[in-house]
This record gives sequence, structure tokens and C-alpha cells, in this order.
Amino acid sequence: MTSVLNPTDAAPVSGSLDFPRSRSLQPRAHALIPGGGHTYAKGDDQYPEQAPGFIVRGKGCHVWDLDGNEFIEYGMGLRSVTLGHAFEPVVEAAYRQMQLGANFNRPAAIEVELAEAMLEIIDGADMVKFAKNGSDVTTAAVKLARAYTGRDLIAICRDQPFFSTDDWFIGTTAMNAGIPRAIAEMTLQFGYNDLQSLRELFDRHPGQIACVLFEAEAITPPAPNFLYQVKQLCEKNGSVLIFDEMITGFRWHLGGAQKFHGVVPDLSTFGKALGNGFAIAALVGRREIMRLGGLDHNQPRVFLLSTTHGAETHALAASLEVIRIYRESSVVERLWERGERLRAGISQVTARHQLTDRFALLGRPCNLVYHTRDASGELSQTFRTLFLQQLIRRGILAPSFVVSIAHSDDDIDRTIDAVDQALRVYAQALEDGVERHLVGRPVKPVNRRFA
Repeated sequence: MTSVLNPTDAAPVSGSLDFPRSRSLQPRAHALIPGGGHTYAKGDDQYPEQAPGFIVRGKGCHVWDLDGNEFIEYGMGLRSVTLGHAFEPVVEAAYRQMQLGANFNRPAAIEVELAEAMLEIIDGADMVKFAKNGSDVTTAAVKLARAYTGRDLIAICRDQPFFSTDDWFIGTTAMNAGIPRAIAEMTLQFGYNDLQSLRELFDRHPGQIACVLFEAEAITPPAPNFLYQVKQLCEKNGSVLIFDEMITGFRWHLGGAQKFHGVVPDLSTFGKALGNGFAIAALVGRREIMRLGGLDHNQPRVFLLSTTHGAETHALAASLEVIRIYRESSVVERLWERGERLRAGISQVTARHQLTDRFALLGRPCNLVYHTRDASGELSQTFRTLFLQQLIRRGILAPSFVVSIAHSDDDIDRTIDAVDQALRVYAQALEDGVERHLVGRPVKPVNRRFA
């Protein structure tokens, strides 16, 4: 069998954007791996046909594909890399720990060390459990809430795209094949910034809702007092309040959106930037709830989180180093500053092309995304594909404009120039038809019923 090329085998960067090696590997990937990869958001259907198929290495905010093409990357590992790819202090911390062994039959002392460091930065959190991914810890939070309250129903925000790969959430999406309807029906939905919709759920299901789970802030900021009023509703109705801090944690504030907005939930879940790309996630919360997954109580035991690799020592060491760097280097402030420079520049060129009603940045500077609209003003995946295609041709890989501190002024200025050129094509496509400019099929939403 022909081996996959290693990073050192990649062709030298030539300035051209051809993808012959990616094209030859993609059929093999799809024949061996459902979807061609292990994360749907990284799939071929999420990118134009004229796009790199595989990344072989990264340094800072730059990545190189299988064909040796170099790109300035945004999104940075689905928002998990805030310090930059292959950030040496974090890699070195993981490497030193790895040399001592990664997994043992008994807990490692570093588990306690990281637990103490984590709980120091999260207000109102008394205990923590570590895992490898966000889905596991959000599901663990839901399980704890059900055990603590003795209730079955849960309420999630319908305006936020993703909480878990598990049935209780995926059953509410269009991609719900294989999930029993009875499980999906136990998950209720309310609107963000729509307190009345949550009140109505409590009124229709009195004494039955175990928890309310959502991101304190995603793209839209919370309305004044919304988060506080949700907390009051939960307290009044005996439900557990859970914040999903996968994205907001280590971006809005080191202590998460809960610290940024001054509202402390009962439980919260962290991940992504916690390890700067290393696989680690955390469930934190109040002792009286968290202890149900432990040994110091006389209530029915909760099988909370028990995974072979949940506390791999090198990932814990990486996370300890991430927290140290954040506490000493004003990382969050730098993320906001980098994002604001980018936002200002892109907004300026968008206005120059008179496209402010067709292309727009959304979200906080530390977490910028964009929407694309067609000539009729409707949200358009086809124009999104065109925009992505034009950026890729100019050396920018940007499914979002989520920054890291590795993005230099030069990287950002180059990106603004590329956006300027891409929007020039975008404006022309609005005039003479997008099909004249787009190569291949448009991208598709991840959560759709059919391929």
C-alpha cells in the first residue's frame, strides 16, 4: 500500500495552488473513513472543490497542505488553537510529561495539580472532571443534572448550532438517523434572548425540566439581564443551569463568558483552547452536584466520566502550561486586539465595495464569523463557497475569521488585502451570476438529512 506523505515529503511552496496529491488521496480517505475524515466540520463538503484536502503541518497561524501550499489559517483547529500551532512551550510541556509515561493504573499526581489550577480560574466551581472532548463533558453535565433533580427533560437553546454528538442533542437536528424518537422528545428548545419561550417550557412541563443548557454567548450578545433572569428562572423551578463554554472559555475571558458577564452557572463545560489543540475537556461545577459522580455520598451513584484516556498526562501537562501562559501573558486581551484589527480592516473594504448588505462579520472580535448573501439578500452557501474559493486562491484558509495570538500585523494585513480582492469577485458575481466564477458545487450545512 502506498504510504501517505509525511510533512517532510511535501512539495516546496511554489506560489501555485494545485492540489494533485490531495486529489489522489481523497478517494482513499472516503473509501476507508465515512465522510473522508473524523470531524464533519473539516469535511470536503464544507470547502470548495478548489481547496486543500489535507494539512500536513502548522506553525503559528500558518499551515502547509499535502502539496506544499502555504496558507494563513483562521478558525485554528475549530477554535482550539489560540496560542498558535506547534506552540513550543506547550509542546515541550507535553513532551516532558510524555517521557514519564502517558497512562497508568492509578491516578497521576498531575491530575490534582491541573484540577487545582482549573478551579482557581472558574468562579463558583468546586470540583472538576477531565475528558477528551466537549461532547463527553456536556453529556456528563446533563446526566448529573438529571440525577441531581430526579427529572428527565432538558432544555437547550435552538439558536446555537452544536452541543454534543450524543443522542440527546443530535436527535434534535436534521441529521438524526439512528436516534430513537423517545430520546429526542426529552430535549426541549427555547430561543436565545427570548425569556418568554423558556418560561413557557417551564409552564408546560412543571417540575420536569432537569437543566437548561446553552452558550452564555455565541454570535449574538445577551440582552440586558437575560442571563441573570435565566438563572433566576432555573432557581425558581429547581433546574440546573449549565453553560457550554467550549468556545467562550479562554476567549471571552480566562474564566469564561460567565466571568465576562458576571453570571455563575451550576455547571459549566470547557475544552478547545484549554489544551491549545491537545485533546482535553473539563466539566466543572458546584460540589453538591458534582459529588454525585464520586464516592463521598449515600445517594445512587452517577456513572459520570470514566474513560481510559480521559486524563492522559501529556494533555494535562499541556493544559497546565496553557493556563500558566494565559495568566502571565494577557492572551485574552491580545486575542481581542488581533480580532479588532481584522474586523476594522475587513469592514472598511466591505464598505468600499458597497457590500455591507451582502457580506458581514458577526460576533466578538475574539470570535469573528461571517455571513454571505446573494443578490436577493438571502443567506447563500453558494456565495460562501465563492468567497472561500477566492480566499484560498490568495493563500487564506478561513471558514471563519477566528484569530489566535500568532496572527501578526502582517498576517492580518495580508488577509485584509485578500478579502478586498475576494469581495471584488463577489461583487462581480452579484452582477453577472455566481456560476460564472465558482468552480464546482457549493458547500452544504453539516446538519442536513441527506448527503
